[in-house]
Amino acid sequence: MQSPISIIPGQSQGQPITPALAPDSVAAVLRFHQSLPDYQPTPLVALPELAQKLGVTAVFVKDESRRFGLNAFKSLGASYAMATVIADYLHLDAGHLNYRDLITPAVRQKLKDLVFITATDGNHGKGVAWAAALFGCRAMVLMPRGTQPCRAEAIRAINATRVEITDLNYDDAVRRAAKLATENGYLLIQDTALAGYTAIPNAITRGYTTMAAEALAQLGDLGIAKPSHVFLQAGVGSMAGGVLGYLAHYYNHKPPLTTIVEPDTVACLYHSVASGQPVAIGGHPETIMAGLNCGEPNPQTWPILRDYASFFARCPDWVTVLGMQTLAQPEAADPVVISGESGAVGLGLLVALCRDQRLTDLKARLKLDRKATVLLFSTEGDTDPEGYAALVSPPRGIV
Repeated sequence: MQSPISIIPGQSQGQPITPALAPDSVAAVLRFHQSLPDYQPTPLVALPELAQKLGVTAVFVKDESRRFGLNAFKSLGASYAMATVIADYLHLDAGHLNYRDLITPAVRQKLKDLVFITATDGNHGKGVAWAAALFGCRAMVLMPRGTQPCRAEAIRAINATRVEITDLNYDDAVRRAAKLATENGYLLIQDTALAGYTAIPNAITRGYTTMAAEALAQLGDLGIAKPSHVFLQAGVGSMAGGVLGYLAHYYNHKPPLTTIVEPDTVACLYHSVASGQPVAIGGHPETIMAGLNCGEPNPQTWPILRDYASFFARCPDWVTVLGMQTLAQPEAADPVVISGESGAVGLGLLVALCRDQRLTDLKARLKLDRKATVLLFSTEGDTDPEGYAALVSPPRGIV
């Protein structure tokens, strides 16, 4: 028997949302990304046949597998945060960052010995390695126990990046990276805040708003002023917090009905909302959603999620497999979307809620009816190609 899905409502405490995620505040972030080589907005994929089958108006998936050829969205945060660090190092104006200004021969000579270090489940480390190569720097990446070797090799292949698979869980690998940075003079570029370390993770969170800005512009081109529902998957919650914070500002503190989705084995945000304060999940939790296998909420984005998310969902691995299979084997004329284990869980949850009669009450609570226009973010492609192929090949269950 499949493990159940569990959903609870958000618990707003009415705190003001940070102005740093307002559209005007992050316009410079989008301009910086647009200055990078090979920048293109990633596709917003419409799935009308699936929407009809699910009984909703529309389903749109932002396909981040196309981001800078890296098969995931994380380069948005890593590149922008790294650029802000470099600007500070060079005493430049971080409010007017442009890639061309950061790659002159004189600047490259100053940057060549900088080493950026991070801990990652895969995609963030790849983004850091890629960004370091862009700016002529070096990178070192720590990965948690259980990391698939192919994910480490994909990072090593970028600029001969040094990669170490540790025997630690993700959160302890973050602390080790911070310690090594202090001991060796490296520059920590981590996507979660630590004591006394907030500027860079906040910059990373701001970097993710480009994804939201693109999606809303693309919806606008289709005549859609506002989606009714958004599903955002979360590890530490930096991406989810950045996107939801942007949406909350964009829609005058009335964002779409937003559901935060986590693996059931490591649902730190779900448990934090349930208890009313941040909760850490220790040990070595297991989930195929490697990019979401994070046990401690980012303290900078946790209040945004608590106050502006409508629901929090704990999902077993079968939910993301359902999402992967649904996108890989689309209905009729719908296009294929290659979505990896950490990218498809939101779509899997949507499908389960709309098609599984045992979840009718949850579907009603989330107001998933014929008026619903749903926006999802597929944040990675097949970052583990062999694992992806094995998971999408069986027949679908619910649909």
